[in-house]
Amino acid sequence: MAPPCPPTALNFSREDAIGRNAHRGLVLALTFVAYACYHASRKPTSIVKSVLDPEPPPPSPDSSAPLSRHSPSSLPWPLGPLFLPSPSNPNPLDRSRPKGWAPFDGPDGTAKLGEIDVAFLACYSLGMYGAGHLGDRLDLRLFLSAGMIGSGAFVALFGIGYFWRVHCFAYYLAMQMLAGLLQATGWPSVVAVVGNWFGGRKRGLIMGIWNAHTSVGNIGGSLLAASVLQYGWGWSFILPGALIAFGGLLVYFFLAPYPEDLGFSLPRREEEEEGGRDDEEGPGGDRGKGERGGAVGIVKAFLIPGVIPFALCLFFSKLVAYTFLYWLPFYLSQTAIGGEYMSVKSAGNLSTLFDVGGIIGGILAGYISDQLNARATTAATFMYFAIPALYAYHAYGSISQSTNIILMMIAGLFVNGPYALITTAVSADLGTHKSLRGDSRALATVTAIIDGTGSVGAALGPLLTGFMSRSGWCAVFKMLMVGAFIAGMLLSVLVKAELAQIFHHRINPSNDRLNGAEGSVVTPLLVEGNQPQYLCSNRYSQVGPANAARTCNEWQRQHARLSTEW
Repeated sequence: MAPPCPPTALNFSREDAIGRNAHRGLVLALTFVAYACYHASRKPTSIVKSVLDPEPPPPSPDSSAPLSRHSPSSLPWPLGPLFLPSPSNPNPLDRSRPKGWAPFDGPDGTAKLGEIDVAFLACYSLGMYGAGHLGDRLDLRLFLSAGMIGSGAFVALFGIGYFWRVHCFAYYLAMQMLAGLLQATGWPSVVAVVGNWFGGRKRGLIMGIWNAHTSVGNIGGSLLAASVLQYGWGWSFILPGALIAFGGLLVYFFLAPYPEDLGFSLPRREEEEEGGRDDEEGPGGDRGKGERGGAVGIVKAFLIPGVIPFALCLFFSKLVAYTFLYWLPFYLSQTAIGGEYMSVKSAGNLSTLFDVGGIIGGILAGYISDQLNARATTAATFMYFAIPALYAYHAYGSISQSTNIILMMIAGLFVNGPYALITTAVSADLGTHKSLRGDSRALATVTAIIDGTGSVGAALGPLLTGFMSRSGWCAVFKMLMVGAFIAGMLLSVLVKAELAQIFHHRINPSNDRLNGAEGSVVTPLLVEGNQPQYLCSNRYSQVGPANAARTCNEWQRQHARLSTEW
């Protein structure tokens, strides 16, 4: 039995653990706010679409009666009413096109709006690969804060075009492309920072809750942009641009991207030494001497098992999610819900409920994947359930306002759940893969590869929607359902391996007890080549290290035999 720690050392360890957890909380809060600001700055284009390119006002079901009795000065949602029906046309026979904003108010205005969306997302996806490569080599604090401030400047410049009375399409296209390029600095950086501070245990649940920043940012950005729309659509860009720039200042002054910079051990070392307190030394001890390994190249990161199938799955998953992100407010403003057409402002308010469902979906997907130790199975299942959810929303969402809200939240749950899981927990798992052999600085590169590939789909979905919506929204929803199906199918090989593993542990529970127990983590994501590398617990109190090692080897042989039979 190991001698007890001296009282002074034990007290220091406890205080040190409190300090480490406090810093973890600060890191989660800062990265949450940072990426919420990123997403908030992407929402204005979806909110102002119906202002830049207005459609002819829909005819009132009863042309002799106005559609709305709400005062234009009603308080904004959530303090005021959610639904503000679009004002009726004084002359029901006049179906002339309302005045928009050149160059988006012409017959090809919808297509041009789709083009600026795809320009933003194309630059975002291309910039993602370079940003991940740089993020593993540069100081993440400086890299992230510079990206946020620069992105905010170009978002605001898009809105300044309203005050400068710019009607040149090339100006707005250039602002979107530059903003997209700088927005690529965000996701690889925040995932790398969180991955640096948190190990694999309960990573799905923690990052599922943390990933709510995406939906919180979408909701906040929609409400912020819609709240000032009446003063001129330019303000809908200037305020979110100022918000993300302010967030960049917070990151610059308060974020600590690496635990070893503050004298704390790496999270993986903490988990490996769970049975003892060897890593709980003071800032001047060995723990503070951890060095970050060399950065990993893009080609090597691509070859990590699991990166390619998850990246391709995210391509179609983000195609579906970003089509809703950019076109849902426009769709709502052009669709009669309960026999009424709502205003542009109300459409922006209502679209936030899709992201409320996405918050629940991200947390639920993370929790389920932790419990089953099956990331691919969880993601694929959610994508398959998204297909009937999308169909139901399109077919029955116009029945009434309450039906639309319920079906929209259900669709958001299943669409955003796997998207959140893959871009957070899965990316962090693969960024710390066993095959890296000590190259710890791969988190940003792997995250960039997965999310960059997904962002290509995110660019394609809104672009296709801009053209397909001209002939009706039925074709758009068919495209989304096909995309969800392909996303699930791309994970079939990993799902098969995970189901074989789960089945194996169901019929051989004694091996779990021999290994030390209850929380052993075994997942096909953490494989090297074709050989499973199980993360056996270090709790050797029952069988000892040698017996536990033999148990792990036996597990590998049984898993290989069972996989072949399966």
